[in-house]
Amino acid sequence: MSFVEYGDTIKDGDTAIVFLGHESMFPVKVQHGTVTQTKYGVIRHSTDLIGKKYGSKVTCSKGGWVFILHPTPELWTMNLPHRTQILYSTDISIITMMLELKPGSIVCESGTGSGSLSHALIRTVAPTGHLYTVEFHQQRAEKAQEEFREHGVEHLVTVTNQDVCKHGFGVSNIADAVFLDIPSPWEAIGHAKSALKAEGGRICSFSPCIEQVQRTCLAMEEYGFTEINTLEILLRVYNVRTISLQIPDLGKAAEDNSGAGFDSSNPSDQGSLCSNLQQATVQFKSGVPLREMVGHTGYLTFATKS
Repeated sequence: MSFVEYGDTIKDGDTAIVFLGHESMFPVKVQHGTVTQTKYGVIRHSTDLIGKKYGSKVTCSKGGWVFILHPTPELWTMNLPHRTQILYSTDISIITMMLELKPGSIVCESGTGSGSLSHALIRTVAPTGHLYTVEFHQQRAEKAQEEFREHGVEHLVTVTNQDVCKHGFGVSNIADAVFLDIPSPWEAIGHAKSALKAEGGRICSFSPCIEQVQRTCLAMEEYGFTEINTLEILLRVYNVRTISLQIPDLGKAAEDNSGAGFDSSNPSDQGSLCSNLQQATVQFKSGVPLREMVGHTGYLTFATKS
């Protein structure tokens, strides 16, 4: 099992996603002799998981059932253990595009945090690219390295435990892109410039406060970065519903009825007309926005090394 190389069959030691519903899923490490408790009953790894195909419908001990899904960076983002605040797919998608990442790209990241963005970056640059990720907190760095090893992507990532603002990324003039998610990104702009390739490299800084953005933009200008711009991504979800609306009376029905001996003064004829109009409805699909939506997460500042 690997987050970048998809396999058909569940094997011992794999990380799989137990899918109970769109709002209910969780990761599980598949191991011989282990059981997993769900609200639908017990899942026995040896008999219910190992050897089955990903996407299989598994019946639990109480008669309910779940699906077992192959892990992806998107599913991992929704289910990972939170060691820090994380980036979600809405921001990750625009980061990947604006940094112009592709298979073979070299990317530097700080900080690693819970590894949400890291998994997406690794999947994007695989199979020949590499991610250099720096984490200030030692325990978080060790845990991230352990997860990368379990997820079969350790050959695509190098985890370093150090202060990027003081010691940089540990590489020079090789990165196609740099991503910063730290409290004071302006202090790391010089190291980011040193890590980027000679020219054309891209940088992105994620900051929740506009004051951080202001200082970061000033630092980018000072170090000669160009095409500096800041974005905020807001996701608005629509529900698709079937709506029934009455067909409007444009007068044609009244004309047809008058030609057929319709008497508007007759109460029974008036009731018949109203009944016909009420029955004349049409159904169509319509998008209705949710009453609540996710608001501000952070500002994304992009720039290019001149």
